[in-house]
Amino acid sequence: MLIKYELIIYWSESDEAFIVEVPELPGCMAQRTCPHVGQTYIEAVTNAEIVIQEWIETAQELGRNIPIPKGRLLYA
Repeated sequence: MLIKYELIIYWSESDEAFIVEVPELPGCMAQRTCPHVGQTYIEAVTNAEIVIQEWIETAQELGRNIPIPKGRLLYA
């Protein structure tokens, strides 16, 4: 799957892991509390791809809309 959603990746001292947020998919993030943990930047991105796929599959099963990726989001 080609990921086109924006990813926000940062190191969390408290979790001792990289956290990846996907702002366009509500509640979608890969972090230590998820079954997909990333101790390196690359591992975190790889795990985020898995979480995004699972998010999309769940939304499809529930009949929910899947946002079209907008690319880079701008923050104030």
